[in-house]
Amino acid sequence: MATLLHIDSAVSPQGSTSRDVTAAFVKSWREQHPEGEVVYRDLAAAPLPHLDIAAVAAGPGNALRAELAAELAAADAVLIGAPMYNFTIPSTLKAWLDHVIILGHNALEDSPITGTPFTVVASRGGSYVAGSPRADFEFVQNYLEKVLTGMFGVKDVDFIVPELTLAHAVPAMAELIPLAEASRARAQEEAAQKAKALASRLAA
Repeated sequence: MATLLHIDSAVSPQGSTSRDVTAAFVKSWREQHPEGEVVYRDLAAAPLPHLDIAAVAAGPGNALRAELAAELAAADAVLIGAPMYNFTIPSTLKAWLDHVIILGHNALEDSPITGTPFTVVASRGGSYVAGSPRADFEFVQNYLEKVLTGMFGVKDVDFIVPELTLAHAVPAMAELIPLAEASRARAQEEAAQKAKALASRLAA
């Protein structure tokens, strides 16, 4: 019986592309694991405090950090909704990372998280693909891949990337609405397929 740790960080509870795509992933996951467990954290509805010196000094002895680290350690897979805000991840997601990464406990050498697969839904308002004018402004995939592989030694980090999510809200992007809708639909289908494949793999 597999456990999925699901984290959403989009500010808006409705109309969020990252939330819609993570929801598609979870739906498919539950279909494969009806008896399994999904541990959910909505970092916008219940934001974590910024890491302070007392929490740093306490490490795993800090109750909140211990709770978050235990959730992560117990997960067979992790799903993160990470929309791009001002070219990088939401501050609430950064706070989660700051709390859950505990040197000498679960980070760097002999990390117990190394074998945990991570799926990240990295939605963004524009396009940041290689070759696009703003490709070098992309600090969501780049950052999360580095921190997950560098701090936890994670070997399996998979990204689902719906783009152009601001097309409906920004008049200058109106002509891109069909592309935005197609990107969102592809991301939802990709999420469902990847959840099914991952769930089957973990059950094997």
